[in-house]
Amino acid sequence: RAAHSPKMMENKVFLSFTFYSTILILKMYVVAIITGQVRLRKKAFANPEDALRNGGLQFYREDPDVERCRRAHCNDMENIFPFLFLGAIYSLLDPSPTVARIHFLIFCVGRIIHTIAYLLQLRAPTRSVAYSVAQLPCFSMALQILLATTPYW
Repeated sequence: RAAHSPKMMENKVFLSFTFYSTILILKMYVVAIITGQVRLRKKAFANPEDALRNGGLQFYREDPDVERCRRAHCNDMENIFPFLFLGAIYSLLDPSPTVARIHFLIFCVGRIIHTIAYLLQLRAPTRSVAYSVAQLPCFSMALQILLATTPYW
């Protein structure tokens, strides 16, 4: 069993945050792997050395399917990284564990649906609704962080 800080294990909110954050990071790794697989399948490489290794410089090119995967991955970075900061700080504010878990769950599910909608090209507005729903807990956490820290500005 891994060594752990008893103090950290007492913080149910932080443990919940850690669980959902890890799910999201694993999801990002999966999208990166999918991107690489689509690159190989479509023979569309971003670097000339990769194209040469896989058939020739004619494969040093862009492909719409690869670009879609890359955009999904970039969108994850633009949204999941801020969530990691907000969720970590929010966890320190001693929120209700149930309310916090709801924040983390909504964000996580929204991001998973967003990725599925992006990669499978689901009909609009599926992706934008998933994006918007996932933003709600982030705005809520940011507002609570600001309210808790304004006395110290």
